[in-house]
Amino acid sequence: MTYFTGKVAVVTGAGSGIGRALALELAARGATVAASDVDAAGLAETERLLAARGARFRIDHVDVAERERMEAWAHEVAEDFGVVHQVYNNAGIAFTGDIEAMDHKHLERVMDVDYWGVVNGTKAFLPHLIASGDGHVVNISSVFGIISVPTQGAYNAAKFAVRGFTEALAMEMAARGRPVKVTCVHPGGIRTNVARSAGQVDGLDHEALATSFDKVARTSPRRAAEVILDGVAKGKVRVLIGADARVIDLLARVAGPRYQRLVTKFAGRSGL
Repeated sequence: MTYFTGKVAVVTGAGSGIGRALALELAARGATVAASDVDAAGLAETERLLAARGARFRIDHVDVAERERMEAWAHEVAEDFGVVHQVYNNAGIAFTGDIEAMDHKHLERVMDVDYWGVVNGTKAFLPHLIASGDGHVVNISSVFGIISVPTQGAYNAAKFAVRGFTEALAMEMAARGRPVKVTCVHPGGIRTNVARSAGQVDGLDHEALATSFDKVARTSPRRAAEVILDGVAKGKVRVLIGADARVIDLLARVAGPRYQRLVTKFAGRSGL
């Protein structure tokens, strides 16, 4: 028996990366999984892998930025399985470029998916988590929800917002005596497709950006999922993934706002 045995767990962005790894690891630990993504091909592969493991699951094509669809999906999952215990709001995208060069639409799209997708998932499933009597909200922020870096203004904004939203929710659930735990996750560099599928302002070399990310992304999605679920099982309010995440968290604590000068110097030397 584990913290996940017999539980119904929802995972967004499950077509690849951390989301797929979470869906598979949750199933391996005894959970029933409801997985979604906008990537039909990636979602089909996740479905194949879950089926091969004999998991109990359902797969749905859902855009987390569409509030009404998320609310309908929450109802469908609850109707199908009778209860929902956990939600992992993982879906996310990135966009690279100086804020000065970005269009509003680029900032808005990242916020729609990375922040509002988390809000939509939390709000849609929260009543079901409370009704379960043993709920858990897990929201994926980033190390870029701990510090900011140049060219990631849209992503920073969304991930800082996720952190603030999630920490407020954690305090509210505890203060109101709701039977729901809350965890905010801050991954460092994870070997996913997020950089290769990211957009960028005109003039930046997409392949060079993706290759640069690949060099620093040292943690596998599977390992990330294991760390997340181990933290969730322990009821942690914050989970850091990777040595880089721990170093960045320490930098933010020790240097305070002075970290900006250090990051600015590093960015200048590396050409960011």
